[in-house]
Amino acid sequence: MFTFLQLQTDTIASAASNVVIEKIAPNTEISVLGFILKGGFFLIPIAILLFYTFYVIIERYLYITKASKTDSKLIQEVGDKLNSGNIEMARIIVERNNTSAANILKEGVLVIGRPIAEIESNMDRAADIEIGEMERRLGHLGLIAGIAPTLGFVGTISGVIKIFYSISVTENISIGNISGGLYEKMISSGAGLIVGIIAYSAYHILNGKIDDFALKIQKQILEFVNIIQRA
Repeated sequence: MFTFLQLQTDTIASAASNVVIEKIAPNTEISVLGFILKGGFFLIPIAILLFYTFYVIIERYLYITKASKTDSKLIQEVGDKLNSGNIEMARIIVERNNTSAANILKEGVLVIGRPIAEIESNMDRAADIEIGEMERRLGHLGLIAGIAPTLGFVGTISGVIKIFYSISVTENISIGNISGGLYEKMISSGAGLIVGIIAYSAYHILNGKIDDFALKIQKQILEFVNIIQRA
């Protein structure tokens, strides 16, 4: 009799164990895309800002890298032609060099013969124009760095409002109901922060490249003025 009862007990325990395992071991895996899509409506504008951010970063990086190239031999060649009195050849040399530095030198070559202050001022204005061209659309990155995290935060807040509204209607205040809805809405905050960090970092990196160019071009202008004064 004891053996029979023990056998029944073991059978019931085994069955209960199987039921528990079946209940607690469902397949909870979710794809990365599926996880991201749970972030809600506000992920759409954040995604648009992300794609635009990458476009601006790539386009500006390629433009700035190309335009800010400086040839150490260029100013030497121009100086040699100016010292020999061949201003026309100096102009041809800077025109065939398609960089911002060459464009600034060209403005100086074109006004040779005028007072030094006027030549230097003309080159400074040309430098400001070239730097302004490099800075185009960089302000958009600064704007996105502020907008994207804000959009993510608004998405999370709207989700929290919906959760509490649902609780007020259904009176279901279970942890699963609250945490399940909350983690989905916090995805938008995380996405917004990531986009903001990318835009903020790119903004300062690209501006750093422009600042380096501005320093180099000021040295080049000074060198050009010294060449004219010695000629």
